[in-house]
Amino acid sequence: MAPEAGYFPEGSMLRHVQSHRAVGQTYGQRALIIGATHPVPYVGTSQATLAKERPFERLARTALAFETVFFAPRTEADRLLAAVHGLHQRVRGELDRDEGSFGRGTPYDAFDPELMLWTMAMLADSSRVAFETLVRPLTAGEKDDLWADWVRFGELFGMPRSVAPPGAAAFEQWMRDWYASGRMHLTAEARVVGLAIARDMPVPWPMTPGIKTTNLVVQGMLPPAVRDLYGLRWSPAHALAWRAVTAGVRGSRHVVPDRVRLGDNSDLHRLVIRSERAAAARGRRTMDLPAV
Repeated sequence: MAPEAGYFPEGSMLRHVQSHRAVGQTYGQRALIIGATHPVPYVGTSQATLAKERPFERLARTALAFETVFFAPRTEADRLLAAVHGLHQRVRGELDRDEGSFGRGTPYDAFDPELMLWTMAMLADSSRVAFETLVRPLTAGEKDDLWADWVRFGELFGMPRSVAPPGAAAFEQWMRDWYASGRMHLTAEARVVGLAIARDMPVPWPMTPGIKTTNLVVQGMLPPAVRDLYGLRWSPAHALAWRAVTAGVRGSRHVVPDRVRLGDNSDLHRLVIRSERAAAARGRRTMDLPAV
C-alpha cells in the first residue's frame, strides 16, 4: 500500500520551500517579529497562549505544528488541525486600551477572516523571503504557486479563500501597504517579546554562536520600518556581515549534502522547548515583561 499523502505532497512549492532547513530555522522568527506589529491579533494570541510565560516554547510548538501540516500524512495533519480549532475557540475578546490607531474595545477573534489572513500572511511572506535570501530567487510563476499553497494552508485552519489577495504580486503589494500604512504599533509586551525573539533564543551555550548568526540573518530579513519600530540597530557593519553570511548559506547548497540541508527542524524546536523549561526550573525568566 502506498503511503498516505499529505496536504502538500512532493512537488508542491510550499513543501519544497519549507523542506530547506535554513528556511524552517528562520521564517518563524521573522513572522512573529513582524506579526507583533499588529496589536489586535497580538493581544488576542497573547491572552490565550503560553506567550507570556514561555514565548519561545510557543514559537517552537507552533513551528512543530506547522511542520506537521507541511509534511505529515493527512490523517496526522487532520488531528492537529482539529486540536488547533479547539484552542482557537477561546481566542475571542477585545482590546482593553487604545493601542496605536486601534481603539479600546476593538474586537479580536481567532476566526475573524481578516485576522486569519494576517496570521497566514506573516508566515507566507517570511517563507518566501527566507527562501530567496538563503536558497535562491523564485520565478514569478513559483511565487504564485507558493502563494496558492499558503492560501490553501490558511484554508485548512478555516480562513476563507475570498479574503486572500489573488496572486503573489497582489500579496506583496498588500504587505508593502501595511508597512507604509502608519498603523504598525507595538504594545509594551509585544516590544519585549519581539526583541527577545530577535535576539535571545534559549539554547545550550555551545550553540550560542550559531544562534547569534541566525539572529543576524533574521534581523537582516526584516523590513527597515520594522527594525526601526523595534529600535533594532542596523549599521553598515551589520549589513556587511549579513551579506557575507547569507551568501555563504546560498553557496553551501552546492556542497552540503541534501540529507543535511533538507528536512524538518523538529530536533531544534524541541531543544528550544527543553532549554526554556530548564531556565524556568532554575528560576530564570527568558524575558521580563512590563507590568500591565
